[in-house]
Amino acid sequence: MSAAEPVVLSWSGGKDSALALARLLDDPRFDVVGLLTTVTAGYDRVSIHGVRRALLHAQAESIGAPLHEVTLQPESSNEAYDAALAEALERLRERHPEVRRIAFGDIFLEDVRQYREQRIAASGYGAVFPLWGEATDVLAREVIRRGIAARLVCVDTDALSAEFAGRRYDASLLGDLPEGIDACGENGEFHTFVSAGPGFREPIPYEVGEVVMRGERFAFCDLVPARPALAG
Repeated sequence: MSAAEPVVLSWSGGKDSALALARLLDDPRFDVVGLLTTVTAGYDRVSIHGVRRALLHAQAESIGAPLHEVTLQPESSNEAYDAALAEALERLRERHPEVRRIAFGDIFLEDVRQYREQRIAASGYGAVFPLWGEATDVLAREVIRRGIAARLVCVDTDALSAEFAGRRYDASLLGDLPEGIDACGENGEFHTFVSAGPGFREPIPYEVGEVVMRGERFAFCDLVPARPALAG
């Protein structure tokens, strides 16, 4: 038998990334050797999702995979993103010269897939899409069935009520989603943070903080790393 192909997973910290990780771990053809995440400097948070970097690092530690960060400045242009990604992929090549492909958790947005493929191809990488083309309602149920513990951390209030920010991603939430809202939020309706699931050695402890509006459109639920209990 041939050795498993080493891949790095594009990791948002949310449920689709976690399900992609689970699929890759189940597939003997692949070996996940690292995670690649975009973070915003100054805010010290995961880009778009708004999750604190401390929780991102806790995820990587629990998964046991090295974390590679693409660092952006606030309000970065597409050109700035491309430059930051190219720089991060160059560092990735130095760390993992054996890696030839990056895995993504995208499901059906063809333009997003093409954009990702073009951007990483410029640095000499191919792409893997473990969830591509599957029905999102089926994937949503798989997330729950596999024990992937997720919570909504960002809600686009143009699509969904801000009251959904901070809710657990579970069967109850799926039942409450209005008609026309994708079960996986693939159209950007919402984003999640995962604290446990396949590949996690232990759950990530955190506390649910306040919900704040940004740009009069996006509702962010702040998650705060739980402080360890004091001995004695």
